[in-house]
Amino acid sequence: MTNRRTILGALSSVAMLALTAGNAMAQEVTLKLHQFLPAQANVPKLILDVWADAVEADSDGRIKVDRFPSMQLGGVPPELYDQVVDGVADVVWTVVGYTPGRFPSTEVFELPFMVADARAASYAYSKMFDKYMQDEFNDTHILGTWVHGPGMFHTADPVQTPDDLRGMKIRGGSRLVNQLLEATGATPVGMPVPAIPEGLSKGVIDGTTIPWEVTGALKVPELVENHTEFEGPALYNLTFVLAMNKGVYKGLSDDLKAVIDKNSGLEFSVFAGGTQSDSDGPARAVALEMGNNIITIDAETAKSTWLPVVQPIYATWIAEMAEKGIDGQARIDEARALMAEYTANN
Repeated sequence: MTNRRTILGALSSVAMLALTAGNAMAQEVTLKLHQFLPAQANVPKLILDVWADAVEADSDGRIKVDRFPSMQLGGVPPELYDQVVDGVADVVWTVVGYTPGRFPSTEVFELPFMVADARAASYAYSKMFDKYMQDEFNDTHILGTWVHGPGMFHTADPVQTPDDLRGMKIRGGSRLVNQLLEATGATPVGMPVPAIPEGLSKGVIDGTTIPWEVTGALKVPELVENHTEFEGPALYNLTFVLAMNKGVYKGLSDDLKAVIDKNSGLEFSVFAGGTQSDSDGPARAVALEMGNNIITIDAETAKSTWLPVVQPIYATWIAEMAEKGIDGQARIDEARALMAEYTANN
């Protein structure tokens, strides 16, 4: 009897150890993913959750991704990149332009009337990131690089020409967007995306520059009635990164690194940029249904009326890049060639 009990006890202990080991295997790593938009906004719902779910599935549950929207881990959106460097978060999604001048190479895709297609630009951005930009981000492990769909104006008063912006206070999303606003005579106001609704409702700003897709989450069509969009190349675009803490990535086992790598890079970047751009249409339809005034600037008018006003931004940027030892014109040419390559092949 004693032997039987001893054996059963031993077997029970083995079973418990196996169960404990199994639980440990089931979840080896938990990643904190931090970003600035509400969980129901398009980027978290259609891109970041898709990425996180894929990582969890491909790792058989050994990686768990805890998602923290709306800056729930604290701080303000411009601090996100440093939060992932410092380990406050393990992964962040952020606007590169929130830290002006820190990552100058990415700005080639933020020049006015540079980008006509978000997928093509995200493809070019990813290719050029691998070739040129990694040194600027050497304190993190970058998972994805992409741009949003066409940037545009959402304003209290209609905007059809650059002169219509004169004297308006407009929220700009990056250093180059602010230069664009200054060129038109508008007053740029620095403001993270989540602050836009309050800024509009309190009259701190007369309008904002954002793509269509995020207007729903911010209720912009309820706060302003006028929207100015551009056919052909976009008025502007912003660049994004999905960045991971370098030490956390390096600390993963090789098989878990492979899971992260599988869900990173060129293919993911094109998916992210394309998905964000595809969300423009439904958001635009909402504004249209509300009876808002949508002004569409055709490509020829944009080229003849708007481009000359902002063209000097190119020369300024090229000169700034030269001071950093970067051939800005060559980067512009390469970005355009890669975007054309993507378009020709897809």
